[in-house]
Amino acid sequence: MLRTKNLSKHYEKTVAVENLNLNVRAGEIYGFLGPNGAGKTTTIRLLLG
Repeated sequence: MLRTKNLSKHYEKTVAVENLNLNVRAGEIYGFLGPNGAGKTTTIRLLLG
């Protein structure tokens, strides 16, 4: 299981991820979709620690 509450990441004045709440249960599969610069890779890096 993976859970996060209010996860945020800022690069100086640029907001990459703001107040992300995510709850992934065992066996569930999630994907991240969005345009370039939307914060997909940053979010995954934050979740991986």
